[in-house]
Amino acid sequence: MKITSAVFVKSSPILSNCPPPNMPEYAFIGRSNVGKSSLINMVCDKKGLAKTSSTPGKTQTINHFLINEQWYIADLPGYGYAKTSKKNRGLWANASFKYLKERTNLLLTFLLIDSRIPPQSIDLEFMQWLGGEGIPFVIVFTKTDKLKPSLQNKNITDFSNKLMEEWEELPGMIVTSALSKLGKENILNKISETNTVFTLPD
Repeated sequence: MKITSAVFVKSSPILSNCPPPNMPEYAFIGRSNVGKSSLINMVCDKKGLAKTSSTPGKTQTINHFLINEQWYIADLPGYGYAKTSKKNRGLWANASFKYLKERTNLLLTFLLIDSRIPPQSIDLEFMQWLGGEGIPFVIVFTKTDKLKPSLQNKNITDFSNKLMEEWEELPGMIVTSALSKLGKENILNKISETNTVFTLPD
């Protein structure tokens, strides 16, 4: 798949404000500061499409981008640490969870994991929630350019082994780098394959 257009559509504080669910949609979510905006910009080959920041928790709304005038990317608020009030963090979490459970045109969620660090309980718990709700997702390891290949492989293996303690079958996994564009084609191919099964919700 080739990206020919990527346009910001709107920011929505709650699910009911999101664009009409009339096209295939793909959510990107992860812990704060996991490199989500950089990854979205890399996948869409459009610098500055999703706003990057050195401050964790910058994304505070559900941000929609229309790709090739045919499908959406939804950039969801990151979970975990953010320099904001506990009340606001709760509101963002509730908005994301409601979106993931009820968005009728959501076909797949890309769950971003920082490849540089050991498995975090907050990520594992979030995966368990996705699995329990029957929400399809793929794990996307980010920031692999900041690791030596041997350490990258070790961390991903450790993460897989940790998952196998609870999961009978591992979710799909994609290794990425926003810097080298590693994994871009894998993400786009996954989206292209999934688009073919989309039908308008009743």
